[in-house]
Parts: sequence; C-alpha cells; structure tokens
Amino acid sequence: MTLGTGDYVTAGQAIDPRPILIVTGLVQEARIAAGPGMAVICSSSSPTQLRALLTVVDPETIRGVISFGVAGGLDPSLRSGDVVLATEVLSGDTRWAAGLSLGDDLIDRLTSGRRRVVRGSLAGAEEVVTKRSCKAALHSETGAAAVDMESHIAAAYAADAGLPFAAVRVISDPAHRALPALARAAIKPNGQIDLGAVLRGIVRNPATLHALVSTGIDFNRALRSLRGCRDYLIGTEFVESEALVSKAA
Repeated sequence: MTLGTGDYVTAGQAIDPRPILIVTGLVQEARIAAGPGMAVICSSSSPTQLRALLTVVDPETIRGVISFGVAGGLDPSLRSGDVVLATEVLSGDTRWAAGLSLGDDLIDRLTSGRRRVVRGSLAGAEEVVTKRSCKAALHSETGAAAVDMESHIAAAYAADAGLPFAAVRVISDPAHRALPALARAAIKPNGQIDLGAVLRGIVRNPATLHALVSTGIDFNRALRSLRGCRDYLIGTEFVESEALVSKAA
C-alpha cells in the first residue's frame, strides 16, 4: 500500500522535491501519516511483505526514511500513549542509529496534554512479542524501550541506500500487558481488523473479552497519541549520524 506522495515544502520554499518514505505496519498508521511530502507504505504487520515492498522503492526518489506507528512496550515505566523517539534500532548483533532534530515548538506540542515523549532504542522483531515474560526478557537483553516489526527493516533499507533514518513509535501494549493471541490473529492481510474473527473468537472463548477490551483501549489511546505526532513528520529535519554500527567483533 502506498499513500500520500507529494512535494515537501517549508515556509514556501522547496527544500527537496522528493518525499520522505514513511514505513508503517497497520492501515490505521498509514492513514495518519499520509499527506503532502510523504510516501507511505504499509506492511500489514508482515516483515516479509515489508521487505518485498521496499525492493520496489527507488532510493533515488526519496530523501529519507521514517518508521512511524505503534509499538509494544518493553520499558516497564512506559504506558500506552507514550511516544518513543528512537535513538537507535537493534536487531540481533546489528544496530542502526536514528535521528531527527526537533524545534522547540514541536517539542512543546508533542509533550502537550497527557502525551509523554522519551528518547530510547527500539528492538526489531520478526513476530509480535505477546507475552509479558518475553517482553521482560527482551528488555533485559537489549535495554530497548519498545519493540516493533518494521523499524529494523526500514533502518536496514535506509542504511543500504545511504539515506537518513528516524523512527517515532507510540506505546500500544505496555510491558505489563500480554497481547491476546486473538488480537494478532484478527489482522487481515491488508492491515485492517477482521471483526468477524474477533467475534467468533469471543464466542469460542468468552474469557478473552476482558483482555481484548483492555487491549482495544490501549490501542485507541496509542492512535490518538500518534495523530498528535503527525506534525512531527513535517516539521523536523534529519540529523547526520552514522547509519550502521555492528556489535559483532
């Protein structure tokens, strides 16, 4: 899925006519990100599909890459709706630096209301991390603030293409909350939620209803916070940083 391509301008003066590539996992995230100056792709929460989509993106046609969407919390102090501005992305023995500069006005807007903004690292995963114990183990191993399934792939693409990279992710399911298996199974290939599958799952196992309601509340709070981060995509500039740092000896 590709949404919202267009020219990028600031204060009436063209900085670079090429759009920023915005990488998302869910159609809800893609809709929030779409707009002038953005070329948005949605992986439908499939790392395999995301890699395939990126093979047809000509790096000469974009000026940078931003991973944008929700994430699972790993840091126990973070709650749903908190925003993580990535300092780096980690996957296995590889880590990629991430960076954007923010003006004071954008920082004020991002931190307004109940939205909390922190800087930290993101862990990349090939599958949804659902269990509390798995989140705790990943946090202990990596020290990452959150985990998602797109940032490490987007970062690798940016590094290979020699493009600047950044990531902004909003906590959806906090570290203390297990993500119900039904919530993951109900995502359609297009990234939308299969309400029929959810209802059938509840009928088969009514005990899942409470967990699904809590997950839904967290997810909606994260989406509201993500909408508040939309201006972040437009009003920031990439900062120079080393694109790739390997921990391997």
